[in-house]
Amino acid sequence: MRTDERMIAIALRAPEEGALEGVFQAAATEGTRGAVVAAPHPLYGGSMDSPVVSELAWAAVQEGIASVRFNWRGVGASTGVPSGVAEDADADYGAALAHVAASVSGPIVACGYSFGAVAALRAAKLHPRIERAVLVAPPPALLEGEALELAKPLLVLTGDRDELAPPVPLRAALEGKAGARFVVVPDADHFFVAGLAHIGREVRAWLEDPLS
Repeated sequence: MRTDERMIAIALRAPEEGALEGVFQAAATEGTRGAVVAAPHPLYGGSMDSPVVSELAWAAVQEGIASVRFNWRGVGASTGVPSGVAEDADADYGAALAHVAASVSGPIVACGYSFGAVAALRAAKLHPRIERAVLVAPPPALLEGEALELAKPLLVLTGDRDELAPPVPLRAALEGKAGARFVVVPDADHFFVAGLAHIGREVRAWLEDPLS
């Protein structure tokens, strides 16, 4: 673990019981903003240890944004039973969001990867403290009725070889959306064995832009 990171327990909000395992990463420079980073699907090995999740958290921190990444219920040291249900994901994401909101005074960036990207999108639509969202490889099959529409700046990235979040339907869903940026990462599939540094560069540049 990096010296600027510390393990945290994120209390689930009533009527839920228990806590989620998380990592708080302090900002590289003094700031008032925060970010919540959600992992991929908990039933398919998704955890906060994902390299993409760590890269998103680190990109935020480098831009002066404190970050929290967390394990879904039933994953790692998080209490409960693993679930792929949207309502459970929203409760878990909401708990992490509440933790960040109590830790920073300024706006929050909603971030997520794959299954976590869809949860981040839902949260960004509902919570006024969230000023913008970063979605990495949101699978269209998981979006269901969640249109890629957000009245806030939105960055969506996917790999050009991603079969779960293919570029063509994502590009079409974002076409004409004000405040939305779409990035296709070359030579990358859904797991980003290649392209991780590309994600970091794009996210940092986008977070630097106050007009994004």
